[in-house]
Amino acid sequence: MEARIFESHRKSWTEEKRQQAAALQNPACVTLPVMKITPRAFPFLLVLFGAAFALVPAQGQEKSGTKKNYLAFVGTYTTKTASKGIYAFRYAANSGKLTPIGGVAGETQDPSWVAIHPNRKFLYAVNEAGKNSMVSAFEIDTKAGKLTLLNQLPALGEDPCYLSFDRRGKYVLVADYTSGNVLVFPIGADGKLGAVTANVRDEGTLGPNKQRQEGPHAHWIETSIDNRSAYVADLGLDRVLHYGFDATKGTLTAGPIRSERSHSSLDESAKLAPGTGPRHAVFSSNGAQMYVLGELQSTVTAFDMTGTDDFVPTSYQKISALPQGFSGRNDAAEIAIHPNGKFLYASNRGRDSIALFHIDPHTGKLALAGDFSVEGKEPRHFAIDPSGNYLLAEDQLSDKIVTFRINAKTGALTSTGDSVEVPSPVCLAFLPLD
Repeated sequence: MEARIFESHRKSWTEEKRQQAAALQNPACVTLPVMKITPRAFPFLLVLFGAAFALVPAQGQEKSGTKKNYLAFVGTYTTKTASKGIYAFRYAANSGKLTPIGGVAGETQDPSWVAIHPNRKFLYAVNEAGKNSMVSAFEIDTKAGKLTLLNQLPALGEDPCYLSFDRRGKYVLVADYTSGNVLVFPIGADGKLGAVTANVRDEGTLGPNKQRQEGPHAHWIETSIDNRSAYVADLGLDRVLHYGFDATKGTLTAGPIRSERSHSSLDESAKLAPGTGPRHAVFSSNGAQMYVLGELQSTVTAFDMTGTDDFVPTSYQKISALPQGFSGRNDAAEIAIHPNGKFLYASNRGRDSIALFHIDPHTGKLALAGDFSVEGKEPRHFAIDPSGNYLLAEDQLSDKIVTFRINAKTGALTSTGDSVEVPSPVCLAFLPLD
């Protein structure tokens, strides 16, 4: 009886979320449903209202079709390559074409991940340089396509590979891969990074891969939609870790929070299959699912977000990002959801392709629907433009970025024939200009 009641509640909640997500595309039409607030309903409300009122969207989740012209900033590896740092391009959303602005936009060491602040004035980058790793803040000159270094602080660990902003844009959260710790830096009104407010090392049982899982390896960090939690994908531990996030102090609190539904702690319910190697994750457009990309097994694992207080309770699907019968070497790299919420993409290094999944609108389950060559080697990253019309693949070992047109009905990719040369491109971030 309990299971039937929960399933009925979940289905009505999911449909309600779907309708609200559609309404949010036209803010003038948004009406919040009347709902009796009970202890059982409260966890659902956290996600519902968090989705409606989150002040800062995740990178790449801007409202589809609202901008036509952009700058695109590309992060690279500079060690043992011809790159000098971060490069800038003008991007035309009506054609998907990148045009180099000229020279390096910001000279800096190994900016392997870049992100633009929601106020569009500042860009932040990790400098993945072993024990000399840093985190950098830049001011953006949109007319010249240039970056001015504001300040640079130590990453307090080795090889930061990811950064993001909390939902209010007040903090930068950083994942240090090699040392397995995560950091929080406050952002000043002038864009400069302040002294670190949190520095926590991931802990837990290591995965079985002796070469890649010899220690904790934080690879991704994002705050929850309600800005009360931070999630960390740790490749070495085969789990998505949960930390309480204090948006006033910028602190992280470790320790399990118990789920009303599963009556189990995070340590029991957020594990992935041994050897998965979680690398990155993405939230569904309605906030009901989290999809976790497993680098080591080239898989996507889906988690249900609807039945808990603050964290992911259980996984309900694991699906390969590779076509049936593929047996070569492969490391999955990036994951993203199309702005329309219908398609999920994942990149494969080795197979050198982008996998396309269709998302079931009722269950959130994935179905592999395509596998498309990136026309190069090692697509460490790709970016879907905010209009949702094009996907740009950064082919690291081919020193180029290739543009693909996205079929609005099927999500299928078709090469436009356009590509630009960039030394060792590994990340791309769009900055709207219009």
